[in-house]
Amino acid sequence: MRPRHPFAYRRRMPNARLHQVATAVEPEAPTVALTGVAASDQITPAELRLASRNHGMPLEALAYDRTPVGLHYLLIHYDIPVVDPATWRLTVGGRVRRELSLSIDELRARPAVTRVVTLECAGNGRAHLSPRPVSQPWLLEAVGTAEWTGTSLRGLLEDAGADGHAVEVLFRGLDRGIEGGFEQHFERSLPRAEAMREEVMIAYAINGRPLPPQHGFPARLIVPGWYGMTSVKWLDRITVLDAPFHGYQQARGYRIRQRPDEQGVPVSRMLPRSLMIPPGVPEFATRDRTVGLEACTLRGRAWSGFGPVMRVEVSADGGRSWTDARLGPTTARWGWREWEWQRGPREAGIHELCCRATDSTGRTQPLEAVWNLGGYGNNAVQRVRVVAKSAPAPRRRN
Repeated sequence: MRPRHPFAYRRRMPNARLHQVATAVEPEAPTVALTGVAASDQITPAELRLASRNHGMPLEALAYDRTPVGLHYLLIHYDIPVVDPATWRLTVGGRVRRELSLSIDELRARPAVTRVVTLECAGNGRAHLSPRPVSQPWLLEAVGTAEWTGTSLRGLLEDAGADGHAVEVLFRGLDRGIEGGFEQHFERSLPRAEAMREEVMIAYAINGRPLPPQHGFPARLIVPGWYGMTSVKWLDRITVLDAPFHGYQQARGYRIRQRPDEQGVPVSRMLPRSLMIPPGVPEFATRDRTVGLEACTLRGRAWSGFGPVMRVEVSADGGRSWTDARLGPTTARWGWREWEWQRGPREAGIHELCCRATDSTGRTQPLEAVWNLGGYGNNAVQRVRVVAKSAPAPRRRN
């Protein structure tokens, strides 16, 4: 049996389009040669550099209701700022009646809210696309669920007297870098109606402790239901705008496009996804799983930014047939939902396990991914290859 490369399950574009998009996928980037791996699957040094700085959540951590902070996924666009809490201020300005400037102590003194929220990177699943967009090469681990504590964004905007005719609210992080040839802060905006949602918060704690540097200390935005790029870290300024924001992360980054010259559609809410805790035991290099026929209970988590998860289905034959998993209770509107399935492979051999989620709006995961230039929103069903074996017969005693 030939070992499978980690990027083996990938959705390919139609052949006619491969040449068309090649120049948009960094064709001159050198690759690291891997024996027995096709050139299209080889990883560039640029991807390795990104992967060494950012990390996903090991999927076995789906067993936790709340992801331990050290296992929660991280995507850091630029450098982690070193922030002095004694001098840090959060400014709320722009189209407001009075500008606010709050210290971390003043922010913590405001009415506190705590919510369980699942965050997922918009590029989760990017590495399963072909041709693979050269960016952070996420497989499926770019997710985590935490208990966030902070104060209501709407309360801050109301205290500042945000203009009722404002159209967007802009959030600036202290991290700086270069993208698209321009040096910039990481900045993202929200439509005013989204910013005024009750559940949107400025968080200063995760899982009951102050934010660590990598998660946005001293304060960050948390936007439940939206992909993680919206929850700006190391927040230092909030600006109420009377016109749409056209910065790089809004106008060029995080847009669904097929070609570089398209305006594209902005990435926003998380599409439904279900992931299973890897069953059995792994082979070291390929991560192929070995499971027993006697007891193969699958468990996992599912979520969606559009509505509560109402159904999870599991397949043991690569998606040809599906049966319903048992859903656990909905314990948090914006957190993932537990599921369990107790019908494993019935015959010894190689099987492909799949799971898919459907939310209350009727959105469900597709069997195949739809390619796009940035590799965003790939919520195709998870596929886990397993080798099912019978338990060895007990040894007879003489």
